Amino acid sequence: MTQKTDSITKALQDIHDFLPCATPKQWIDNALANQDLMLIDHAHCEKKAASTALSLMYRYVDNSDLLNKMSRLAREELRHFEQVLAIIDKRCIPYCHLTPARYAAGLRKEVRTDDPGRLVDVMLVGAIIEARSCERFAALVPFLDDELADFYGSLLKSEARHYRDYLALAVQANKGPVDERLADFIAIEKQLILEPDTEFRFHSGPVA
Repeated sequence: MTQKTDSITKALQDIHDFLPCATPKQWIDNALANQDLMLIDHAHCEKKAASTALSLMYRYVDNSDLLNKMSRLAREELRHFEQVLAIIDKRCIPYCHLTPARYAAGLRKEVRTDDPGRLVDVMLVGAIIEARSCERFAALVPFLDDELADFYGSLLKSEARHYRDYLALAVQANKGPVDERLADFIAIEKQLILEPDTEFRFHSGPVA
């Protein structure tokens, strides 16, 4: 096992320990049956992630640690968007607007409105979303064609780092452990991941 592979394996184990449940097999089956839709929604997710990072940079201009981490994250997410878009174009898939999954909104509706609580919660939500994205990339890799498997495998390291960066910023904003607040969001995330959805999205629950 190479040092890089060992590092990714450890990062994935950390993420599996962090998340409340694994992605249901039904969702993986949904994804494999709707790969064009998966790629389109994945592209939208990358854009949204970059936009969120940039918004945080504008809001918290006095937090140099946040500015540096979010600047790097935004660049990486936009690069990922470009990579997904290239695959979409290569496969002649029409890129279009999609209605968003209930996942992110379901997590964000519990975010407090005033700082520092707001910043703590936004960082925790970011950590959970990045961790789930990483977990789903890894879950899909064994079933994808070589091009997509290589691409999704290449995303694991950066997505795992994004999860750790968000979590570290949450602890910083809280000036201490965030276990109790994190448990609240983790419980919501589990419900969103396991409950059936009516439309398939990258962060949806399983669709019957």
